[in-house]
Amino acid sequence: MAEVEDQGRKLSEESTDESEEEDTEEEPKLKYERLTNGVTEVLQKDAASCMTVHDKFLALGTHFGKVYLLDIQGNVTQKFEIASLKLSLCNCYLLVKINQISLDESGDHVGICSEDGKVQVFGLYTREGFHENFDCPIKVVALHPQFSKSNNKQFVTGGNKLLLYERNWLNRWKTSVLHEGEGNITNVKWRANLIAWANNLGVKIYDIGSKQRITNVLRDNTSLRPDMYPCSLCWKNNTTLIIGWGSSVKICVVKERDPTEIRDLPSRYVEIVSAFETEFFISGLAPLADQLVTLYYVKENSEHMEEEFRTRPRLDIIQPLAEGCEEISSDALTVRNFQENQCRDYRLEHSEGESLFYIISPKDIVVAKERDQDDHIDWLLEKKKYEEALMAAEISFKNIKRHDKIGMAYINHLVERGDYDAAARKCQKVLGKNMDLWENEVYRFKTIGQLKAISQYLPRGDLRLRPAIYEMILHEFLKTDYEVCFKFAFLLLFLTQGFATLIREWPGELYNNMAIVQAVNEHLKKDPTNSMLLTTLAELYTYDQRYDRALEIYLKLRHKDVYQLIHKHNLFSSIKDKIVLLMDFDKEKAVDMLLDNEDKISMDKVVEELKDRPELLHVYLHKLFKRDHHKGQKYHERQISLYAEFDRPNLLPFLRESMHCPLEKALEICQQRHFVEETVFLLSRMGNCRRALQMIMEELADVDKAIEFAKEQDDRELWEDLISYSIDKPPFITGLLNNIGTHVDPILLIHRIKEGMEIPNLRDSLVKILQDYNLQILLREGCKKILVADSLSLLQRMHRTQKRGVRVDEENICESCHTPILPSDTAQAFGVVVFHCRHKFHKECLPSPGNVPGIQYCNICSAKRRGPGSGILEMKK
Repeated sequence: MAEVEDQGRKLSEESTDESEEEDTEEEPKLKYERLTNGVTEVLQKDAASCMTVHDKFLALGTHFGKVYLLDIQGNVTQKFEIASLKLSLCNCYLLVKINQISLDESGDHVGICSEDGKVQVFGLYTREGFHENFDCPIKVVALHPQFSKSNNKQFVTGGNKLLLYERNWLNRWKTSVLHEGEGNITNVKWRANLIAWANNLGVKIYDIGSKQRITNVLRDNTSLRPDMYPCSLCWKNNTTLIIGWGSSVKICVVKERDPTEIRDLPSRYVEIVSAFETEFFISGLAPLADQLVTLYYVKENSEHMEEEFRTRPRLDIIQPLAEGCEEISSDALTVRNFQENQCRDYRLEHSEGESLFYIISPKDIVVAKERDQDDHIDWLLEKKKYEEALMAAEISFKNIKRHDKIGMAYINHLVERGDYDAAARKCQKVLGKNMDLWENEVYRFKTIGQLKAISQYLPRGDLRLRPAIYEMILHEFLKTDYEVCFKFAFLLLFLTQGFATLIREWPGELYNNMAIVQAVNEHLKKDPTNSMLLTTLAELYTYDQRYDRALEIYLKLRHKDVYQLIHKHNLFSSIKDKIVLLMDFDKEKAVDMLLDNEDKISMDKVVEELKDRPELLHVYLHKLFKRDHHKGQKYHERQISLYAEFDRPNLLPFLRESMHCPLEKALEICQQRHFVEETVFLLSRMGNCRRALQMIMEELADVDKAIEFAKEQDDRELWEDLISYSIDKPPFITGLLNNIGTHVDPILLIHRIKEGMEIPNLRDSLVKILQDYNLQILLREGCKKILVADSLSLLQRMHRTQKRGVRVDEENICESCHTPILPSDTAQAFGVVVFHCRHKFHKECLPSPGNVPGIQYCNICSAKRRGPGSGILEMKK
């Protein structure tokens, strides 16, 4: 069996770290297997000398002159006795080897040549063909690729010369010498119309279509014996020939010559696109996409290999370059009796239909093929790269034929390594919808004490496990969390979150709710104040639709979700007697909820519940008033005292905005509490403005507020009172001088100031009065100019409008008699009056002028009091 060269690398690098070797080791490109079955028995008694490959079968030639047809698995399907040499002295036969076998593309005809000079070309199914004996060994034979067709019955043979055989129209074979005189022909390959052959001096290519030899590629290393290091030829396609000889590789491309350059030259020429030297001697070549598969013979004295691997053949994949090559992979092959083989004993054949490569040696045949996705996954698993193997299997799931348990192997590996969380996480992807596998994994994680690791990855959607599985995990969480927390109380909040998280994340339908409720209650008997367990119990009650029990726990814990619970499950009937508890927990949320659901909990019920908690009642009524000033009007009287007690800043806005507040009651409360601003507002609202002004002046002593109050009331008597009160108070006089200029004539105040009284900032105040007066004058003048300009503009527009003509035609009617304004007989005299309002009358239909002769008015507009109009047009004829 074949072995890859990485084993050799491991032997030569024993001192390196094993993990580093695994990281740097590259995956092989090919895999190998020995061709067995019938081949094994044949090679035990005989030795392989040549082989050719067809997509349907194999043809094997031996040293004992036999040809075997094999199927792809190596079973013998047919056997031909071809070559033998009779010895006259002993009257016996000496078996001689088969040198080459050639098949046409259809696989219907075969050509065979042997060391005794025999050449046979026949149909595998007809037995008719060409049989000839030559007086020298025939080394090579090649059939035309389309030999099955009647017009392509051609083949070539090579011994000491290259002969072309063609069957003519008389069904006779015609022979032509293509080449001679340069030693034995050692190899020949026919592709389409091109024949390539090698002799002692080099490689030639012959164009069977134009009957011209188009190139001669000379041999590089002439010191090597051609019989020991034969030339390897391989057509990559119809125009590309690969030549390997000794340690030299050349890639030649046949191209069409420019017609202008032909003259006496062949119509085609050959260009060598790549040429390079290899490390070892070449025994065979085959194409692999844009790369090359090369079979190397390694001599015993090679310094590049370890002693154990010397003389073993190597199969390399290389990337040809213009002036060199790059090694892609290299495998040392262990074939039977490799120590006894020479370079000429190895051959490399390939199947063009599949990427199959056959390494032929006298006692062994090894098949190399490209590694498929299954092989790639095998290698990843061998290197314990489970993550990459699983990913590769998922990407190519349609192409893989095995490896349906990669995921389980990966999970087992992670568990063995102790990475339980990663193993549990992979269960989601690997186990998928297989509930039996899920349950097996859960029980395995329970056995190793890692139920918590797998809990968050259990299926919980449409596909579910048995309820007992989920209950087992919940009991495990509850038990372990509680026991730890009981011993380490400071970790209570942190550790019990595992159980609570599962209850919150898992749907209640996954498990038996009552069983878990009972288990939680048992733990609460030992620790009744455990807030985390109480919260979880409330969630369980919610799942079980026992909302009243959940509500009691939430209120007891003052839990933030209590309002969401009430809204979601419409529990307003259950909280009518718990309004105070809700308000104590969160006043703002409670009041908003109560106001948003007045149809479920009436305003009167809320007020009744809060009557013993006036501070809470105030919050509720205040928000109610802000939403609607009229909805709680019957409680406005009560709100006066509540505002006075708990929220004086909002008392005055309330008094201003409320239309249902009893003023006498409010005044009494404000006077009792000495709320001056509120009392002033109430007095002014009740019409006692003089008393209100007096309080401002006497109790607040705030001239600005007094002036503002007087401005709001706009009462001359109040201004007189304000001036009278301020006349002996210089600061008040200053305030008045600065502010009353636009409401009261400042001269009245100035005349009443006592002579000699010292008034602060009098000059500035007088200057401000003068400035205000100048400003007023300027404003008046400006307004007057604007008014005059606008009046003139309007007058001009009116004049232009009145100068315009008015169209009068047969369609117009008299607004008085409602007959056409123009008579049917325009030859008669008629009179028409048209007003600026566009109303039209017959002259005789208008009433006689009034007191002012010659001035008439439109009856319609005058009746509507739109002002008089005068006739602008009188038509007479």
